Amino acid sequence: MATSQPVPDSKLPVAVSFALIAVGLVIGLLGGFTEGSIAGGIIAACGVIPAMVGLWKGIQQESQGTLGLSVMAVLASLGVGGLLIILRIVDWVR
Repeated sequence: MATSQPVPDSKLPVAVSFALIAVGLVIGLLGGFTEGSIAGGIIAACGVIPAMVGLWKGIQQESQGTLGLSVMAVLASLGVGGLLIILRIVDWVR
């Protein structure tokens, strides 16, 4: 039976995810945070994709640090993206 080589620890996907969240927040803040932003929400929510890659790498590495950061990035990405989109919809309704 072949032994598997450990996957090197990589936090790059998590960093990319947090960068997308930051870009989404900046776009949302440019238009006024209470007004929200569809584009900012979509960009922030797209941070889920690299965060899920980081989650998969954390599972492969059996690394608590990478796994924990990836879960936090998934939740933050969905939260910020959803908040920006909901604020924009509420602003349209008002």
